[in-house]
Amino acid sequence: MYKVVLLRHGESIWNRDNIFTGWVDIGLSDFGKIQSQQAGKILKENNFIFDVAFTSVLKRATQTLEIVLDKMGQSNILIEKSWQLNERHYGLLQGMDKKEAVKKFGMNQVMAWRRSFKEKPPALVRGDPPLTESLEDVCLRVVPYWEKEIVPCIMKGERILISAHGNSLRALIKNLDNISDKDIENLNIPTGVPLVYEFNEKFEPVKKYYLGNDLEIKKEISKVENQVK
Repeated sequence: MYKVVLLRHGESIWNRDNIFTGWVDIGLSDFGKIQSQQAGKILKENNFIFDVAFTSVLKRATQTLEIVLDKMGQSNILIEKSWQLNERHYGLLQGMDKKEAVKKFGMNQVMAWRRSFKEKPPALVRGDPPLTESLEDVCLRVVPYWEKEIVPCIMKGERILISAHGNSLRALIKNLDNISDKDIENLNIPTGVPLVYEFNEKFEPVKKYYLGNDLEIKKEISKVENQVK
């Protein structure tokens, strides 16, 4: 039996302010730091020990990881950072208040940009690629990275923690659970709550569960779901 822990970073300053973030490098809010400490505490209480941690290059994910590992007393493990685990690039929506985006573009369009598999927000007119991404685009970078870099570590018996983002984790979970393009629209991942996957000897997922208080987890999922409402 193999176990892997997935963790969406704690609340960022722009999560708190309900702003599209994407690749903009925003740090954690005070509450996000508390969430990260709580995640580390509950992982320690459940006797998790990690050999390698994977994270994006964005500081809200790396800060979360640093706080979690410090709380667990495991700050000296190997940490691998990769842009392939970055949040989805939200194009021209980056920096825009989500409710203001609804007023400008309409609820249906904003929800399609946020949750559908193939829809891309309007692209940036300049800057480094990508200029915008769909969730499908995120899958095309996350899944190969998972298969090439992370799975071999797991198969060697290394205990893995992944600190990433809402959409990079949605992309990974879509692949792990074979979720349809339509059904992925309904998947919302709470900030700062460890999600444990258990795999059998054939490396097939057989069980997954969040660590923490069920009512609080549902509350956090609801917050993500209702950000534009």
